[in-house]
Amino acid sequence: MLGHLSFGVNDLDRAASFYDAILAPLGYVRVWTSAHAVGFGAPGGGDKLALFAKPGEVIAPGPGFHLAFTAPNRAAVDAFHAAALTAGGADDGGPGLRPRYGPSYYAAFVRDPDGYKLEAVHQSL
Repeated sequence: MLGHLSFGVNDLDRAASFYDAILAPLGYVRVWTSAHAVGFGAPGGGDKLALFAKPGEVIAPGPGFHLAFTAPNRAAVDAFHAAALTAGGADDGGPGLRPRYGPSYYAAFVRDPDGYKLEAVHQSL
């Protein structure tokens, strides 16, 4: 349904480093870089997430908004969460099962340095 998602960040270098760290355990990489933006996606593919430098203009969306990344397994969810905390993110719900979303819904939630709520999720079939 979605081609890609983009949003502004206050400090592009800080944000790019943060997303490099948290997306690596999920199998995603930086696919392009410019002076004012970076893009992330699957290796060898196009961007699915783009971050644009907007210093002093960024206001993270309020309750109800979050961006969820698909994780290949539970260990990747755990690594995403740990990487986020190490890279300057804030915990918003540690790794674990979320049975209210489904019997095998395993996820972790963090806030990036600009306040965006992010999730990594793995579901067994």
